[in-house]
Amino acid sequence: MYLKRPAGGLAFCLFYLASCFTNKYVLSVLNFTYPTLFQGWQTLVGGLLLHVSWKLGWVEINLCSRSEILSWLPASVLFVGIIYAGSRALSRLPIPVFLTVHNAAEVITCGFQKFVQKEQTSHLKVCSVLFLLAAAVCLPWCDTQFDANGYLWALIHLICVGAYKVFHKLWKPGSLSDLDQQYINYVFSVVLLASASHPAGDLFSALDFPFLYFYRFHSSCCASGLLGFFLMLHTVKLKSSTTSGQYAAWSFLAKIGRLNQNLNFENVLIRVLDYVDNMFLNTSEVVITASLSPFFFVMTANVLTTSCLVISAVGEALLVYTERTGT
Repeated sequence: MYLKRPAGGLAFCLFYLASCFTNKYVLSVLNFTYPTLFQGWQTLVGGLLLHVSWKLGWVEINLCSRSEILSWLPASVLFVGIIYAGSRALSRLPIPVFLTVHNAAEVITCGFQKFVQKEQTSHLKVCSVLFLLAAAVCLPWCDTQFDANGYLWALIHLICVGAYKVFHKLWKPGSLSDLDQQYINYVFSVVLLASASHPAGDLFSALDFPFLYFYRFHSSCCASGLLGFFLMLHTVKLKSSTTSGQYAAWSFLAKIGRLNQNLNFENVLIRVLDYVDNMFLNTSEVVITASLSPFFFVMTANVLTTSCLVISAVGEALLVYTERTGT
């Protein structure tokens, strides 16, 4: 069967959706738009949990070669660009729109393979990449909720994702495993984002954040850090236990939920958080709970916007097919 190891794949899909919706909730509903702090927190949690898992013997990390660590640092810089720009973009754009632009990063990797490395590329793969590019290019012109800054950050995110994939293809494999690379990414991100939080103005601006001392904000941030870590672990596990085509299929399945954003999956998350709030807060805090209960995300989409999302999904489906067949 094509989608092998359903338990691992379904867990990956679950953590992907939960992580995406939780981040969107913090960034858009709570409006915590301080990416150096938010992404710094996520990478700090991920790094600490990965370090503890390493020391307990649950995962294997080998960082004995300083030269290989230094050779991976350019990728870590791109990783910071990915999460920083992605955070900025996701705070302004609906999830389906953000992921549609994100998918167009495949244009960079495919273009590099075809025009720089002179690799043979099938017509079907070129067609799938053109679908992804057309959807990403046309979407801003069709988007009724157009946000120039959001699309600008999404473009920067796209470029960083594409460059990261290209670097990974060019980087000469050594003793660094996927977990080794992610550990370096976490450490580098924490140091860089912590150093940039003051110059960027986020460090002191966050003190004026209206929900800074509220339980909902704290629980959402904890959830985002934990979900991001478990998503990373399941991504590494799925990549190592399946073929590239099978991983691409699971990734595509996880992203399909974006087309159903109007079904208000985020509203389910908000209701769960409301329930948790009610468990921990006294009845005297009803007013606080009510004031913190945000409205669920609604994406205003016309026929053209929906067409762009569908075209992107078709392009990604074709890309999965090419990975599966090796064409």
